[in-house]
Amino acid sequence: MILTAFPVGFVAGLFGIGGGLITVPFLYYIFNSLGVDQQYLMHLAVGTSFAIIIPTSTVSVLTHHKFKAVDFEIVKNYGLFVVVGVVLGTIFAASLKTKTLILFFSIVILLLSIYLLLIKEKEKSIIIPIKLHLKIILGTIVGFISAPMGIGGAIMNVPILKFFGYSINKAIGSAAAIGFLISLFGAIGFLISGSYLKTNLPLSVGFLNIPAFLIFIPITTFMARIGARTVHKIDKNKISKIFGIFLLIVASKFLYEYFQI
Repeated sequence: MILTAFPVGFVAGLFGIGGGLITVPFLYYIFNSLGVDQQYLMHLAVGTSFAIIIPTSTVSVLTHHKFKAVDFEIVKNYGLFVVVGVVLGTIFAASLKTKTLILFFSIVILLLSIYLLLIKEKEKSIIIPIKLHLKIILGTIVGFISAPMGIGGAIMNVPILKFFGYSINKAIGSAAAIGFLISLFGAIGFLISGSYLKTNLPLSVGFLNIPAFLIFIPITTFMARIGARTVHKIDKNKISKIFGIFLLIVASKFLYEYFQI
């Protein structure tokens, strides 16, 4: 568990993601080996992942902000609708068809990875204003998909912000800030739902496992700072390509999971 926290934190800072893509599968495996009730196994992994992302993304955002790589205006205007999606996704998480969601998620991430691998970073970024209806649609979809999967949403938000003219650095920094909102409301939702269902899971409050949270936090927050600093020292074109390859791996992993279910 301790060794996993190092790459989770570093990747969170480097790409602006919360680390849920790594954390959720690992926590699922650990909780399963500990004999946690199968009915609530995924819920506990997702809820705990969201709680871990909160301080991790906070450190990441503060570090990116030092490099003037966070657009708080888009975080407020676009992030509001992401939160709406998170609330809806959390409410309906238990009734969602996992296999269908995984396939949809995989296809979206695959297309986004191809987009990032093909585009070239412009010398001067010209940000295109995102129209209100697109903020509502994209924000709600990103939040809704992120909630049942315990992720910070950056794997979708970074390519979206890139499409609207953001530099890769500012896209990553802003996505990290939006990821904080996703994790905060996601964690609250899973904590409340777990408490309401009276799951009585060992060493947990709602769907938040306390030992896992306490073990991950010191390491992930430390490594997130290093990852966030590293991204501003790498060539922008290389960052886009590295992120694209990362998304391609993620998409492949979820497609594999889809055919295993």
